[in-house]
Amino acid sequence: MIFEIPHRLEPCLPDALAPELVDLIAALSAASERLGHRLHPKSAASLADLVRVMNCYYSNLIEGHNTRPRDIELALENRFDQDGERRNLQMEAAAHIRVQREIDARYAAGTLQDAASQRFICWLHEELYKELPESMRYMKRKEVKILIEPGKFRSKAVHDVAVGRHLPPESPAVEVFMEYFEQRYNFDALGKGMRIAALGAAHHRFNYIHPFPDGNGRVSRLMSHAMCLHAGIGAFGLWSVSRGLARGLESRQDYKRMMDHADMPRQGGLDGRGNLSLKALNTFITWFLRVCLDQVTFMEGLFELDALLNRLKLLCERQEWRPEAFTILEAALLKGELPRGDISRISGLKERTARTLLATLTDNGILGSESPKGAVSLRFPVSATEILFPNLFPAL
Repeated sequence: MIFEIPHRLEPCLPDALAPELVDLIAALSAASERLGHRLHPKSAASLADLVRVMNCYYSNLIEGHNTRPRDIELALENRFDQDGERRNLQMEAAAHIRVQREIDARYAAGTLQDAASQRFICWLHEELYKELPESMRYMKRKEVKILIEPGKFRSKAVHDVAVGRHLPPESPAVEVFMEYFEQRYNFDALGKGMRIAALGAAHHRFNYIHPFPDGNGRVSRLMSHAMCLHAGIGAFGLWSVSRGLARGLESRQDYKRMMDHADMPRQGGLDGRGNLSLKALNTFITWFLRVCLDQVTFMEGLFELDALLNRLKLLCERQEWRPEAFTILEAALLKGELPRGDISRISGLKERTARTLLATLTDNGILGSESPKGAVSLRFPVSATEILFPNLFPAL
């Protein structure tokens, strides 16, 4: 039966890149190259830390888990809520950010493996679940409690699932489907333009397979993040597709509606040669890349150097810090980090006054360091995002 053979996934890629898609790919490539290009690498790295919190927040929101940004930030400091449900959400969030941080580190080191490979995808799932207590790894299906095994595909009949009107492959067939998925989305066989087109296609087809009993949505978005890096549009982690998928282009229902549309079977002899609709796949790819471009453009506006400096100045005024605070923050943004002994010279303040102001800025969290006496660099606490990065999150 075609239902349980991996060719059921076809078409996995467009036959060719239509002119509209070529223009969209070019615009996305150009925008990602501009994003953060004037920022010092260390300042950009601090911004990437904030983007990971944002990515985690919106990815969880898609799953119906409204974990507040401040709660995520506290979880990263190992400060967990006493409320059991909120604590569980914090633990999930901390795991998500830890995994994304490792993806970014591996990419920077040149060791990030092919994002479509089974090995990488199982690693993502394992890392998301391995440190969660067993009580958080149970799900109920067909009146049966199922223990989720980190990094393990669906394999038993009890794992079979319906996602809306879509019936993913039966569990015993998942492994062969994922082997085919790995083969079709291996970037080594694709040119640059087709790699970018493959981002949307792979995102849908992964969820079409639904390879794990639980966690597929979060795994697919982390996989897409890694694919963006490999495709050359990751901009060092300064943007996230999850925010765009959660918000949509027209409404928050876009993601679910477009994923469902891409499940459509082939509509006659002019709709490709596979089991699924080529036209629907192309529509989804175009929408997905428009979401990416929308997010890169949005983040480009937030992280543009002059605009960011203006909002840093506004933050200092709202906090009623002395005027020299902005001088210090501006220098930290432009230089990446400042030796503590230079704060007096940079600010023009006497040594004791400069130390007091530095303590104020570090206590606030807008400056931080790796050690008590180490150089300070700009940080971006969630509490400052309403002023520094308006609309990054919903109203906090």
